[in-house]
Amino acid sequence: MDIDIFNGDADGIAALQQLRLAEPRRSVLVSGVKRDIRLLDKVVAMADHSGARLTVLDISMATNNEPLVTLLKDNCQVFYADHHHPGAIPKHSSLTCHIDPDPEICTGLIINRLLAGRFPGWGVVAAFGDNLHDSADHLGKTAQFSGREMGMLRELGELLNYNGYGKEVADLHFDPVTLFQEIQPYQNPLEFYAASDALATLRQGFHDDMAQARAVEPEAQQDTGRIYIFPCLPWARRTAGVFSNERAREEPDKAHALLVDDGQGGYVVSVRAPLNRKKGALDLCQAFATGGGRAAAAGINKLPAALVQEFTTAFFTAFKR
Repeated sequence: MDIDIFNGDADGIAALQQLRLAEPRRSVLVSGVKRDIRLLDKVVAMADHSGARLTVLDISMATNNEPLVTLLKDNCQVFYADHHHPGAIPKHSSLTCHIDPDPEICTGLIINRLLAGRFPGWGVVAAFGDNLHDSADHLGKTAQFSGREMGMLRELGELLNYNGYGKEVADLHFDPVTLFQEIQPYQNPLEFYAASDALATLRQGFHDDMAQARAVEPEAQQDTGRIYIFPCLPWARRTAGVFSNERAREEPDKAHALLVDDGQGGYVVSVRAPLNRKKGALDLCQAFATGGGRAAAAGINKLPAALVQEFTTAFFTAFKR
């Protein structure tokens, strides 16, 4: 049995799309909202997973270490590609790793590199989705996409990324598995862009949700950064990633944090290091329970309300120039 496990954002989807264009497989698809990264637990729970061939994309190995070890013991063959800090990588003959935490790369770009640039459009989509505009522009120029085409690839990456954010799949416009299945027939993302009805739904949802998000003023700000707080509403959960990326591009010398009320006495936190100094986000978030991510972009899955002031102080301290 083949099982493809992928993050439900633009990067995870575009990474898997490249691999399955290069090597088509009839596989079981496992995904979820962007924050649902303990996806290997779902594979362990499958009664028939023993001996399966697994492809794991764009989910933290550090977070999935325990189920990964279990799956390797159960004779699974595992291909793992990711750009988050991996923690301790298990040593096993059945594990093939391609992990690169460089702040200028994402999983879709790792796969693009492995495939020697066979499907560069999907690599560009992945990079735009992860707010890696310089990397996206570089690959797009190499692949000779026009300025108009790059605009379409950027919108596609941002819309796919927007769709991945929510507390649960019910918050999303489309289940990431369904969205991947719609994308799967298209070797060229520009063809999907022209043909897909799903994009019209995402485009309208994005417009409506971002109008509400952009009306929110910073809760706290200093020369080094800005902190925003969103209410416990679906639009707030859906816009968290795109809003954070947008604010980061707006003020590239500043760090940004977004706290979204989880309705359970805490907040889901997204942190972006300054785009002109892509470091510090991971160290900040790892200082709190449930924190993780990358040097340039990290998060905390559950920040108790009682720790908001402590986080605020740590945030502004972390990004002092």
